[in-house]
Amino acid sequence: MVTSIEYAFLKFLSRLVCLLPLKFCMTLGRGLAALIWLLLPAKRKRIATENIRRCLDVSPQEVERIARESTVQFGAMFMEVLSFPKLKGNMSSHVKVVGLEHLTNYINSPERGGRGAVIAACHSDNWELMGGAFAQNGIPLVGVAKKQKSEGADKFINEYRTLIGMHITYRSGVREMYKMLDEGHFIGLIMDQDVGRDDGVVVKFFNRATNFVTGAASMSRFRKIPIFPAFMHKNSDGMHTLEVFPPLKVERTTDKHADIKQMTQRLASLIEEHVRKYPDEWFWLHDRWKSMRVEFEPQEVAELERQLDIDNTR
Repeated sequence: MVTSIEYAFLKFLSRLVCLLPLKFCMTLGRGLAALIWLLLPAKRKRIATENIRRCLDVSPQEVERIARESTVQFGAMFMEVLSFPKLKGNMSSHVKVVGLEHLTNYINSPERGGRGAVIAACHSDNWELMGGAFAQNGIPLVGVAKKQKSEGADKFINEYRTLIGMHITYRSGVREMYKMLDEGHFIGLIMDQDVGRDDGVVVKFFNRATNFVTGAASMSRFRKIPIFPAFMHKNSDGMHTLEVFPPLKVERTTDKHADIKQMTQRLASLIEEHVRKYPDEWFWLHDRWKSMRVEFEPQEVAELERQLDIDNTR
């Protein structure tokens, strides 16, 4: 019953938002998110400000501004998701894709062999728009989703992701991902969230040892397919640019772990470069270094960072 109420409420909001001008709704969303920022618990704000302070060489005032802006943007992002029925079929009016030829060249290449590829992204700007932008340009994208705690919200967001052209699978659906890769689909993976000690590999990210997911590198190596990094950023006119980078491919040496770690480090560095360029748009509220703090001893972290410095200078 609760699920039905949540789902129905979100559908009602979506119908209402679709009747109004999108720019007005995005401005309204930012205003509501600004109020939420004021009410946000100090602990949550501290995660964002500490992350920024440790990663970026900026003034205390700039730290506070970036933390606030990176949170307030979620109001506009929510309004855009509610507007998916209106944006469907007209995503190009809202998202400009740069570097699409990297994907189309691969699709048309004889060495592809009918297989898909991996698209590696991060939580920057409105990543939910990526699926629609790719789908509208003929890229068969599979979005790998995390199940929402609220069943109503989970049902709603996956329905809307599907509405704009994505196929959705949960993170646990690894077998389905490989099946769809072999059928020519592109697997979209968000790369920048913290994972447990046993689920990732430690690389350097903002000059700190950091656990990173290895899914993109593992898939690339196992299936001999490329990885296309792709990141979103917001334009001054309120539209978005989705930039697709040239393909990367994991080496296949006798050391599988080293091959995967090397590519994961390369992806981490690309994400860091993007975040430094658009710091207002990254998800700083996420406790990105929690596993390093909780699951590793300080001496172990120091040794890992020393070894990473050595590895990255080779």
